[in-house]
Amino acid sequence: MDPRVAADLLKSWALEAGFDRAGVARLDPLENGGAYLRWLSRGDQAGMGYMERRAETRVNPSQVFPGARSVLCVALQYHPLEREDGTRQPEPAGDLWRRVARYARGADYHEVMTERLKSIEARVGEAFPGCATRRYVDTGPVLERELAARAGIGAVGKNTMLLHPQAGSWFLLGEIFLSLDLAPDQPLADLCGSCTLCLEACPTAALSEPYRLDSNRCISYWTIEHRGPFPPEARRMVGGWVFGCDVCQEVCPWNEAPEGSVHPEMELPPERAELDLARLLRLSREEYVERFRGSPMKRAKLAGLQRNAAVAMGNRLESRYIGPLAEALREGEPLVRGHAAWALGRIGSEPARAALAEALEREADEGVRAEIEAAIRP
Repeated sequence: MDPRVAADLLKSWALEAGFDRAGVARLDPLENGGAYLRWLSRGDQAGMGYMERRAETRVNPSQVFPGARSVLCVALQYHPLEREDGTRQPEPAGDLWRRVARYARGADYHEVMTERLKSIEARVGEAFPGCATRRYVDTGPVLERELAARAGIGAVGKNTMLLHPQAGSWFLLGEIFLSLDLAPDQPLADLCGSCTLCLEACPTAALSEPYRLDSNRCISYWTIEHRGPFPPEARRMVGGWVFGCDVCQEVCPWNEAPEGSVHPEMELPPERAELDLARLLRLSREEYVERFRGSPMKRAKLAGLQRNAAVAMGNRLESRYIGPLAEALREGEPLVRGHAAWALGRIGSEPARAALAEALEREADEGVRAEIEAAIRP
């Protein structure tokens, strides 16, 4: 089959599978591979050691598997979401969900996109016997943003997100590598121009220069990827965010009026929508398993989410959080107790100090005791 005809066929299958856009890229070494290696050498990956593994394959995607010739890149929009009746899903209320990145509010995109990619692979197997395929959704040694840009799905923005003229940056990426010759699409031109709104709006200066993200200062890194206690500087850095951060996307002009799609899987389900910060902090293991089944927020695990909730409460400095934090200081696991102590110290009122003093008398964990003592000190 002619490579152009074959490429058009696979892209049409991607749209039929429920993706919003699709494009094809060649597998030559990536033009920005050197920038990625410099990113690693500076330590901008923070604690994400997995980003260093198979770096050569990441910058030379033809090495993904022997015989790989091309890649089909797909995009799935997650915001704004149009319902079938034509209305758009409203922004959630409360003190929790407005500080959860929009992509993480609904179903786990890994599962949603993988099932759709599998359906495309099945059609490829029928139409092109002997064609080898390998699919990825934010997994494996793949720099998917660079491949998607090469496939014309968007242009890399100064906030390191992929931008599209109609969809803004509210979409997720997936790929199918194929041992099939497909005609590549043309990349889009730069969409940022002289605009620097995202760099100026980043609350932690993680975007220290255009097209560079320092994960050591990124709220998404700390609230999703980091395990264990936050260092002191990270606690104030994350502000009120509980999982991820959307600030650099919220200020982007291309995101002012993006086109919507009907993807009910990406909508915030009722069993999670009713949670607020206090209820998240009190959540039992059993309730966590039930409420967050199929959610990408499980990446942070229960203790991580409760650590994040405690820090968010401390940064909001509201007395209504003293009760939930004091309860977490009595009943939470050590990671959560330590951050609840810090949060009570930040609030700093007499009831908060009383809760800390009471907790110090019974606390046996040395690490948590140190957190309580530091929170009590003026």
